[in-house]
Amino acid sequence: MSSDPYIFTTDTLPSDIRFLPPLANGLLGWRVYNNIMHMGGVYNGEGGRCHRADVPCPLDVKLETEEPVQHTYSLNTHTGIFTHTLSSASVTASQSLYSHRYYSNLMVMEVLLVRQVTSEQPITVNLVTSFTPQSKDIVFQSGPEYKGGSHILGQTKTAEFQGGSCPTVHLIWSPIPPSLTLLPEQSQARWGFILVVANSLESAKASFDEGLSLMATGNLRPSHEKAWKELWLQSKVEVTGSESLCKALIGCMFYLLSAFPSIHDTSSSFGGVSPGGLSNGGDGQDYWGHVFWDQDIWMYPGIALFYPKLARAVLEYRVGTIDGAKDNAEKQGYKGLKFPWESAVSGREVCPEDIYGQQEIHINGDVTLAFQHYFYLTEDLSMFKERRGSDVIYGVADYWVSRVTWHPEDQKYHLLGVMPPDEYYHNVSNSVYTNTVAKFSLQFAVEVANLLQHPVPKEWKEVAEHIKIPFDEESQYHPEYDDYVKGHPVKQADTVMLGYPLGLEMSPEVRRNDLEAYEPVTDPHGPAMTWGMFAIGWLELGEAEKAQRLLEKCFNNIQGPFQVWSESSDGSGAVNFLTGMGGFLQAVLFGYTGFRVQKDFLAFSPLLPNDISELCIRGVNYLGSQMDWLLRKDEVCIILREQSGTAGNTKPHNLQVVLKASGTKIPLTPGQPVTFPRESGYVCKLDSTLDSSCWPF
Repeated sequence: MSSDPYIFTTDTLPSDIRFLPPLANGLLGWRVYNNIMHMGGVYNGEGGRCHRADVPCPLDVKLETEEPVQHTYSLNTHTGIFTHTLSSASVTASQSLYSHRYYSNLMVMEVLLVRQVTSEQPITVNLVTSFTPQSKDIVFQSGPEYKGGSHILGQTKTAEFQGGSCPTVHLIWSPIPPSLTLLPEQSQARWGFILVVANSLESAKASFDEGLSLMATGNLRPSHEKAWKELWLQSKVEVTGSESLCKALIGCMFYLLSAFPSIHDTSSSFGGVSPGGLSNGGDGQDYWGHVFWDQDIWMYPGIALFYPKLARAVLEYRVGTIDGAKDNAEKQGYKGLKFPWESAVSGREVCPEDIYGQQEIHINGDVTLAFQHYFYLTEDLSMFKERRGSDVIYGVADYWVSRVTWHPEDQKYHLLGVMPPDEYYHNVSNSVYTNTVAKFSLQFAVEVANLLQHPVPKEWKEVAEHIKIPFDEESQYHPEYDDYVKGHPVKQADTVMLGYPLGLEMSPEVRRNDLEAYEPVTDPHGPAMTWGMFAIGWLELGEAEKAQRLLEKCFNNIQGPFQVWSESSDGSGAVNFLTGMGGFLQAVLFGYTGFRVQKDFLAFSPLLPNDISELCIRGVNYLGSQMDWLLRKDEVCIILREQSGTAGNTKPHNLQVVLKASGTKIPLTPGQPVTFPRESGYVCKLDSTLDSSCWPF
């Protein structure tokens, strides 16, 4: 077995095929050995029947031999390549599969046969497949061969909404023979097979040409590996002290990155990230491949911390659904934008059950929070000016203003008839999470409007200032909603998210009371991301061991040997559950470090549990500067790797660390490590003055 934590190796495949490794590249997603795959943005079915369209996969191939062999299966997350190796006395056969990381329309299978003994006998391996060029979602027909490649084309059967278009899909692939033979005079031989999936014949042909050219020059695999290497150079999250935790973190980063487009992609055609990723999401499975708040709240923050371009792709996906969000709001009788609880391509609501689409309106604030997080990390105003980000922010603010109800008894604005993140309850009033995220998104709308010199409607400020945030004075905790009975069961993280990621101001006593009120009544079989939020809360309060016990609950959701996550700990629910991975990753990236992305600074307050001696985080991207962090029990080391300036300001910022206890300021100079003792709170900030009273610690 491999000792490299980035390589997941086994000699037996999981008995449940759902836990075979997904291979994706932001456009194409496939679970190995499956006869179907998916393409981003290609859905079939109207409204609540809309789901990712099944696309047949010609690379559904298994290697078999006549003689006894030893099998090894490995997923190399350094390179995004899955390899099946068959070893016998006479031959070693290796089958490699990957979704090309740079050329996103390409998927590849390579076979290598290496003779182990001198012999004049030919050696043959069989290629077994269940592929058929058919789909229940797409009406395919044969097209003319292209440069030796087989070709089928078709359209999905039903548009997402009446009058909408049905996407076209073209497949061109290298024909795969039933067997491959190593001739007597050959000591080894290699074969390559490519598959292209595209929305037009022109694009399909161009991608197939590219694939053939890369094969001819021997650059097909190297160009793929180079793209993964480039990604990993920009991020690393590793711990010393727990091999299982280190491996889990690597798996989370790998699968999350696989769901995002190339950092070189300029097409702006990214279709968003669904809870099960691109490899899953067919009819009735894994949330139909729809995009939820999971993308903006759970998966996005861990990626945005390292990759501004990938963060921007998420925001541009939401911008692309503005028309649908406007339609949703109008249908509900409100102004502005109502982002769908379940989104596909158009932004119209495609949730199969109306109650979620009607009532789980916190999605609006979740979308705004991602934009705010991006702006505080990058200062990229162009996202709000040229790229219509301001339309999203203003549209959400207008929705809240039209959605609230004024109650003269308490002189507060109420949000009635909602479903909180805790989906055990519906039609409640004043969900504390929903109202808080509404308040903050209204405040951010005011901030953006002022920056862009846009007139600020007085209602935005009025509602933000007077919206009700439920609080129980006697028990000193936040009830989940009006009339919530303390001790009633909770499905998943809800009120505990007020502290993080929302950042609602509260005393340590109230933070503790919220954690203690909801932790024991949260469904132990609920979705995986929940315990990461509790862990972050306990880390804020300095209780690292309590946090660690909660974080370890997540390990029950990791299904070996390929670190594939299930939504629930018993293996049920959505697979490969990127939402759970996102929550788990945040518990380390924002919990152990205490990172908090604020308006004028990046705060941090590190705390490691006893069994973790070191946390290495490479490539944190803040205001155009890349930083590497090494956190140990008693000290912190930061290396400012490079400074390139932000999108709106090409001049690099002068960054410095401020130690809260002493007020000591430590300038950061590119290439020069800075080490200082661990304290309870720091700020990494610009060279402007900063009032320490506004620090979050």
